[in-house]
Amino acid sequence: MKLSKLTSLHLIAAAGLTLGLAACDSGSSSSTGTLSLGVTDAPVDTADKVVVDFSGVEIKPENGNSITFDFTAKCAIDPTLCQIDLLSLTNGISEQLLDGEIVPAGKYNWMRLLVNAEPVVKDSYIVIGGNEFELRIPSGAETGLKLNSGFTVPADGEASYTVDFDLRKSVHDPQGTTDYILRPTLRMMDNTKTGTLSGSVDPGFYAGGTCTGAVYVFDGTVLAPDDEDGAGFGPDPVTTALVSDDGGVYNYKVGFLSEGDYLIAFTCDALADAPEIDNDVATVSFPSIGSVTITANDTRVYNFQP
Repeated sequence: MKLSKLTSLHLIAAAGLTLGLAACDSGSSSSTGTLSLGVTDAPVDTADKVVVDFSGVEIKPENGNSITFDFTAKCAIDPTLCQIDLLSLTNGISEQLLDGEIVPAGKYNWMRLLVNAEPVVKDSYIVIGGNEFELRIPSGAETGLKLNSGFTVPADGEASYTVDFDLRKSVHDPQGTTDYILRPTLRMMDNTKTGTLSGSVDPGFYAGGTCTGAVYVFDGTVLAPDDEDGAGFGPDPVTTALVSDDGGVYNYKVGFLSEGDYLIAFTCDALADAPEIDNDVATVSFPSIGSVTITANDTRVYNFQP
């Protein structure tokens, strides 16, 4: 099994945790399981890089004190080992933060991703047009990025999850400053219950030369697609994916979709979709719409046609 750069660095710490758990289990009926955690991204179309500096992961059992996996000491060897470019994690690619860590079995109330986002310090940052800007995460350095969705680690079993950073909803440019703000829209998925959506887009949509293509994925209960606004003006997509251009062949891929029904829509107006505002249909239109059912551990193919 190939280990991620972060996981390989904190194997010693994991071994220490394992010994501690074993000591706690001695003479008791408590049990353990393993936990794996990856991060992935729905891309933003205006940036070259979005780098987040992860310093650890904290998890809270339903009964008992929280457990922290601290990356700080290991990543002090080379800070770039903790700095993950989320834009490199699209099209179903993920980076492991935890890989088969032994933890107490049972229910957990929440998970917290610990990050470094200090002003002036080069830890988390964004690159746009070749220019680097500080990426600030409000309260991120103090409280981390908390996911309140509970999860379960089975006794003598494996729990594997992926957290999706939807950067198209999360990156904000506060006018008049040189910093950017990351207010993460996070989605946590059970990897054993997710599938993949992929397909092609008809080249005819690109004939005018002004198309920035993207595929929007909505919950199956949504009747009609809408832009990303995050302000309650309409249904926001569960996630999005940019369409790649490989010499006039246009393809897309959306990974880590939970099982279920989805409304999917193609737009040429991804670049015009400002997630902070409610764009009208003249600004963001969807010339091709379909519906799909995603099943676990399978890939559903849908090709967008005029």
